[in-house]
Amino acid sequence: MKYVKWLFVVTLLSSLCAFVEKDKPTGGLSVGDVAPDFKIETTSLLAGIPQKTFKLSAEKGKYVLVSFWASYDAQSRMQNVSISNVLRASGNKNVEMVSVSFDEYRSICSETIRNDQIVASVCSWQAKGTRSDIYATYRLGRGLINYLIDGNGIIIAKNIDAANLSAYLKTLKA
Repeated sequence: MKYVKWLFVVTLLSSLCAFVEKDKPTGGLSVGDVAPDFKIETTSLLAGIPQKTFKLSAEKGKYVLVSFWASYDAQSRMQNVSISNVLRASGNKNVEMVSVSFDEYRSICSETIRNDQIVASVCSWQAKGTRSDIYATYRLGRGLINYLIDGNGIIIAKNIDAANLSAYLKTLKA
């Protein structure tokens, strides 16, 4: 009987330890981390305009707002639209918006950008979707979010909303 109690206690503790490990957040990067460098091809909405290459490390000295989204993810899509509207309304040229879509089809991405009137310096559609390198590099398995990166490549805000972005843009003008 004594051994059965100990076996029960050990099993219970092992189970608890296994579940505790699963509760730790695993997705995304943190504020203060160096943003991983990436290179993407831009998506042109107009026929005949060639694609350009965007490389994060080439933007040293500039603020970059990288927004990861997909048309099927309502929250990321609304966030993308609202931050795009804030940047358009502010007229602030200190922050460059990079909009990265993980939609399955390029046509859906292009139509969503057109319908939502996304104003981003760089729009990119990832053909591999959630299997793309950038998806893995930015650990987006727990959800599509955005990162505000300073001129030194440091993440200074994660999943910033329109109100906080607006307040931040005012501090940049000052």
